[in-house]
Amino acid sequence: MGRLTILSSGAGGTKYITAEAQEALDRCEVVVSYTKYAKELREIIGDKELYTSGMTHEIQRCQEAIDQAKSGRDTCIISNGDVNVYGMATLIVELIDEQDLWDDVELISIAGVTSFLATASRIGAPVSQDFAIISLSDRLTDIDIIDKRVRNSLEADFILGIYNPKSKKRIRPYENFLTALRDIPQRIAIIASNVGREKEHINITTTTDLIEQGIKHPDVTMSTLIMVCNSNTRLTKNGLVLTPRGYLNKYDMSGDLITDA
Repeated sequence: MGRLTILSSGAGGTKYITAEAQEALDRCEVVVSYTKYAKELREIIGDKELYTSGMTHEIQRCQEAIDQAKSGRDTCIISNGDVNVYGMATLIVELIDEQDLWDDVELISIAGVTSFLATASRIGAPVSQDFAIISLSDRLTDIDIIDKRVRNSLEADFILGIYNPKSKKRIRPYENFLTALRDIPQRIAIIASNVGREKEHINITTTTDLIEQGIKHPDVTMSTLIMVCNSNTRLTKNGLVLTPRGYLNKYDMSGDLITDA
């Protein structure tokens, strides 16, 4: 039985590679990756046997990794962020299940730090209450379902992470997202790009700014993460983002429970 590790590379670059992921890379014989991620991780991939391909070749890439593992080779397939957050885990599991290869391939999945969580760590404490993460890419998900999820999440006052907001040709889901923002009071919003990479840029702004700049917002691209905070979120005295958990509503500064007088 060959071993196939679905390896999370984290938000970007090498800053968010976990010790477990590094151990898997050191151990494996073969690495399969999207071309961009392989270039970013070249220094830690080293001279491993490497198979790469570009965008929209996910099935071929996953099948290559499965075939390598099935042949008895210790194989890693790299997935950006976390393997289960719009990553390679679902497709790998689906292909192995469709081909009934559970007796031929030992599957290991390694968790990673997503850009949503990495961004949160950069700007204070914005994600201490319930949250939802939604991709606006309608390549695999019906746009009506995406719109419904966005509206319901905003109405429920979730902290909302938006992945894949728009590309040059795919703008309608983002336009619908902006329309949904108009139906709620202004909230703090964060726009983050290239988190963990040299060109990292994080902008703390508002939903009003997103609405006013529309589809031509210079900071919003396919690789951008947008975080829409909830109605309790505020800025700290030094400009960080804080969504209070509620401790100081229930306890005094000494940690004692506040009781009604």
